[in-house]
Amino acid sequence: MPKRVDHAERRTEIAEALLRVAARRGLHAVGMRDVAAEAGVSLRLVQYYFETKEKLLLYGLQHLAERFGERATARVRAAGHNPGPRAMIEAMLMAALPTDEESRTFHLVYTSYAVLSVTDQVLAAQPFIANPDGAESAIVGLLRQAAESDLIQPGVDVRLEAVSLLAMSAGLGTGILVGQRSPESAATVLGHHLDRIFRRSHADAGTRTRE
Repeated sequence: MPKRVDHAERRTEIAEALLRVAARRGLHAVGMRDVAAEAGVSLRLVQYYFETKEKLLLYGLQHLAERFGERATARVRAAGHNPGPRAMIEAMLMAALPTDEESRTFHLVYTSYAVLSVTDQVLAAQPFIANPDGAESAIVGLLRQAAESDLIQPGVDVRLEAVSLLAMSAGLGTGILVGQRSPESAATVLGHHLDRIFRRSHADAGTRTRE
C-alpha cells in the first residue's frame, strides 16, 4: 500500500530548506532548484507545492515568523511562573538575538526579506513586512501592565520605548552577526536600557495583584 504523504509536513520541509539556503547565500541568490537540492527532492516536487519562486518565498516568510513566535514563547515560559513584565520583555528581546544557529538564521533571513521587499511589491504588501511586528504590540501591553503596577519610571512613553527596544534589539543582532559585539555585550546593553525604564527596586518583580 502506497505511503500516505503528509502535504503540510512536506511543505514545511521545503520551507526549512529555503531558510537554510537563504542563510548561507542570501535570499536574492536562492532559486527553486537550490531549494530542491537542499531538501533532497525534485525540482518538479517543489513546483508542485509552490508553483513559483514568489509563492515559495511568501510561504517561507510565514514559516519564519511562526518559528520566531514559537522561540519567543519558549523563552518567556523559561522565565518561570508569573515572571513579571520586565522578565517577559527581556526574554522576547533575547529571543531575537542571533546567539545560536536557529536565531542566526532568523536574523539573516528576515533581514533579507525586509531588504528584498523594498523592490518587490508583492513581498512589501505582506502583513509580516507591511504591518508593525506583533512583538511591538506585545511589549507595549507589557509596559502598560508594568505602569499600572508602578513598576516603571513615571512619564515613560510605552509605545516609544517599545519601538526603541525592538529597534535596538535588531541593531544589536546585526552587530553580533558582523562580529562587532558579542551576545553577552548585546545582552548588557539591553539590560541597561531596561534598567532605565523600570524602577530599580522593582526590576525583577512580578506584577502585583491589584486590590
